Amino acid sequence: MRLLRLTCLGTVALLSTNAFAQTAPNYPTRPIRMVAGMPAGGGADVSGRRLAAQLNRILKQNIVVENIAGAAGNAAAVTVSGGNPDGHTLFFASHPVFAVNPVLYDKLPFNPDDFQPVAQVSQASHVLLATPSLAATRIADLIAFAKTKPRAINFGSGGSGTSLHLAGELLNYTAKIELTHIPYRGAAPAVVALISNEIQLLFDNSMTAIGHLRGGRVKALGIAAKSRLSVIPDVPTLDESGAPGFEAGISHGVLVLKAVPKPVVATLNRAINTAIADTEYKSAMADLGATLVGGPPEQFAKFIAVERAKYADLIKKQGIKAN
Repeated sequence: MRLLRLTCLGTVALLSTNAFAQTAPNYPTRPIRMVAGMPAGGGADVSGRRLAAQLNRILKQNIVVENIAGAAGNAAAVTVSGGNPDGHTLFFASHPVFAVNPVLYDKLPFNPDDFQPVAQVSQASHVLLATPSLAATRIADLIAFAKTKPRAINFGSGGSGTSLHLAGELLNYTAKIELTHIPYRGAAPAVVALISNEIQLLFDNSMTAIGHLRGGRVKALGIAAKSRLSVIPDVPTLDESGAPGFEAGISHGVLVLKAVPKPVVATLNRAINTAIADTEYKSAMADLGATLVGGPPEQFAKFIAVERAKYADLIKKQGIKAN
């Protein structure tokens, strides 16, 4: 997967040139509604609102952010799917809405094929947090213990089928261990359970995990990324500490309805790439452990396709069901 993504990055310049060949000079003609499929106030919402502020400046139109949380992003997708396909409604979504939900749910309340990617905005890796009382200090120690005592260690998540749950099941599958999954109604109660030692492990997104680590009530066994994060440089990657090649995280990007004209998509793509080149925006997201990505629509589409294949296989092999 990493090789494919690097190959995609190598073609960004060419694809971007093609995408920008025909833009919509008269777009936008009125304020733009950005539907954000997450609660207000979190790290992802901060990213979306920073993006909206930049687009407001670049496109010279007001960008109104509307948070519609719930149903693993499906509720927001339904809202956008019922809009006018003229490019004045954007969907700022986490990638599992299109990479995981279509293979996790037996039936979705919207058709994923009714959407088209505009640009991948950010990527944030998951951090494996542990209660301080857990003897393991490295992922290799955890794996060794879990192999001697299957199902003795509990890992939490914000619910069955969430990215945090899938990260734990990916560790189960790749390391050939059996950690017991305990689902909660959201990531916040799962963190409370970790702090109170009700569970021993929790994969948490870097955008919130960093704050918990700074609070000193949990510890980190590793980051599910290819390289360490500059904001927490002492935390090793899972790859270097006992789980070779292990990567898991969550990406956010902008999509619109498939019927939106290509010149409008090209205009939006160019504006988003310009927005995320802003130094202050990059710095703010780096402090949250996230990386701004960018690139053409084709790159985001390929990323979603690769992630969907990866998790479709995991969901089938681990027998994962949604809440």
